[in-house]
Amino acid sequence: MALLLGRLGGWCARHGKIVLALWVIAAAALMGANLAFSSPTSNDASIPGTDAQRAHDLMKEGFGPGYAQGGTVQLLVYSADGPLTEDKRKQAVERSIAGLRTMPHVVQVDTPFRRGGIASNLQIGLITIRMEGHDPDKLAETTRALSKAADPARAAGMEVVPADSSTPADKEIKTGPSEIVGVVCALLVLVFAFGTLVAAMIPIFAALVSVASGLGVIGLLGWVVDMPKQAGIMATMIGLGVGIDYALFLLSRHRRLLAQGVPVVESVRRTVSSSGGAVVFAGGTVIIALSALMLAGFPLLATLGWVTGISVVSAVLTSITLVPAMLGLLEHRVNALKVPFLGRGGSAETGWAGLGSWVARRPWGTLAASVAVLGALAAPALGLKLGSLDEGYGAQGSESRRAYELMATGFGPGSNGPLIVIAELPSKVESAKDPIVEEVAREVKAVDGVAHVADPKVNASGRTVLLQTVTEYAPSDSRAAGVVRDIRAILLPGVDVHVGGKVAGLTDAGDRMAERTPLVIGVVVLLSALLLLLAFRAPVVAVKSAVMNLVSLGAAFGSLALVFSFGLGSGLVGMDPPANSSYLQTIFFSVPVESYVPLLLFAVLFGLSMDYEVFLLTAVRQAHARHGDNARAVAEGLGSTGRVITSAALIMVAVFVAFIAYPDAMVKTFGVGLAVAIAVDATIIRGFLVPATMVILGRWNWWCPRWLDRLLPNLSVEGHEEEDEPVAERREPVGAGV
Repeated sequence: MALLLGRLGGWCARHGKIVLALWVIAAAALMGANLAFSSPTSNDASIPGTDAQRAHDLMKEGFGPGYAQGGTVQLLVYSADGPLTEDKRKQAVERSIAGLRTMPHVVQVDTPFRRGGIASNLQIGLITIRMEGHDPDKLAETTRALSKAADPARAAGMEVVPADSSTPADKEIKTGPSEIVGVVCALLVLVFAFGTLVAAMIPIFAALVSVASGLGVIGLLGWVVDMPKQAGIMATMIGLGVGIDYALFLLSRHRRLLAQGVPVVESVRRTVSSSGGAVVFAGGTVIIALSALMLAGFPLLATLGWVTGISVVSAVLTSITLVPAMLGLLEHRVNALKVPFLGRGGSAETGWAGLGSWVARRPWGTLAASVAVLGALAAPALGLKLGSLDEGYGAQGSESRRAYELMATGFGPGSNGPLIVIAELPSKVESAKDPIVEEVAREVKAVDGVAHVADPKVNASGRTVLLQTVTEYAPSDSRAAGVVRDIRAILLPGVDVHVGGKVAGLTDAGDRMAERTPLVIGVVVLLSALLLLLAFRAPVVAVKSAVMNLVSLGAAFGSLALVFSFGLGSGLVGMDPPANSSYLQTIFFSVPVESYVPLLLFAVLFGLSMDYEVFLLTAVRQAHARHGDNARAVAEGLGSTGRVITSAALIMVAVFVAFIAYPDAMVKTFGVGLAVAIAVDATIIRGFLVPATMVILGRWNWWCPRWLDRLLPNLSVEGHEEEDEPVAERREPVGAGV
């Protein structure tokens, strides 16, 4: 592999203009096509094989799409000055209803002046609109049009707010400021690390081309597969981080070779041959971890996994082709536009090598101290509270948050997440007055935690009953999931009771995640260890690396628990507290973490952590191959990669922290978890724990049974320090920077 990558890198360096033009044209064409033919996003958060999905299918088949997810829109009407039943206000509301009934695809509009449609204070009313034949993927646009039709009520001084009935896949996350902040922070880190503006711009440019290409492909794939709205933001977040990091590792090696007097093309060839192999394997571990999410049994999660993997593939391709092309074009101008007092690389490498030597002299003490610190960071993870986020945690002032508060005030907290109870009957009934239907309704009403059950509806076949049920608890309250399970546990002869709706769906998602998590973790760890075994032909190192990456996950989950579950800073990361909270509650309040987030976070973090492990092990293996001294090889490996890994980690942290500013709670949790985990991984784990364990293991690091050595292909991920091919040109050494 090293030979093939070396040839590829040399060719790209010699034909830089062609490679650069092809990448720019491809990125522009893909993004242009994506913008010109914007693909639809899918609000399908179904989980095949679950009870909630069964309820949804029965509801859609038996009662029509008007009752299915996306077939109903609700408008809340609020009069602050008096009751809605006052003549002028009532007439304005009725004019709005008349306008709504003329809107396309509207088949039924329920007035708020009905039983259950108006709050006890008579100031909050609920207009329910049922539709058929509309595009469910454009629910947001449809809702805005329906809300506009209620302008007569607004003209009469009333507030009209559309209620949020979206699924997790519906949440549209607009990109912009956070990406800019992340790129600017990354540029500052690169300028400080390299000391030259030209060198600093290379990883930024490569990452932007990579992200643009990846997003273009993802957008076009939306025409043939269901694509959730979070796909773009996830791909951008990870793509920016790995794209900059991979280019950084290649550029650092290239500048060191230039400083040794190696000609430009030869330097690029050696760089791609060695560091390029590490990039390919590092990217491979990320893709493996993300691909394993297909085993989670949650289509939305699986899609987010492979979509993010596309951005990683794009980052790897640009790193081993576009970056060598730019290095070949720039030649020694890669060190142009130096920044005074920056880029003095020698002392930094000596410092990291000194740290490696210090760890080598006291490995057991370093190991004990590192384990103690990591244990303290991971301990809060035991208190991590999983659950579902509702719009009560949305941004203050947003329509969805306002609608949530009005609904809870007027109709109770459970009205924001009603349950859809579907009962399959043993025989056909003629009406909702049939004894078996009334018995089902009584059993549902008797369940502890049920606040209200609407009049039952029987479908045309007479075999299915629909009961819309409201609990006493908000959708994010864990007790709401308990009500779901209790209703499903109702036992009546010949009757099968199913529960659907947002709360039931998220309950099933949590149960499915808990069931499949061991499988996903096992597959990711096993395949990643196997990839490392192929890369380094060292089974002990492969197993140890997989275990070390699991350690960094503990710190990530610990940070999530501290910030969100224990509320120690949830307000500081932009989570808005409930209304009428005290000052302390505004800063510190508990927020549940979505049940599918830990598994997705695990896959992303495990892959990213393996990146740094691959680069560190590559350097240690190269040093060990030169002289065979294990302790010295560890010190030299840490010395040659310490500053690069630290710079890469700072860039990752800057990118992830920038995304905490997003109003979406899922993005915030990812930003916090990824930033903390990468910071811990690049310092405590790679700087202390990994070197200490490698010194303790000694010769066992690179031991491989003969039978296994014969079976494994020789991929040579670390390449070779010296090459036998003749040198075509020589130049004076230049500053190495990182």
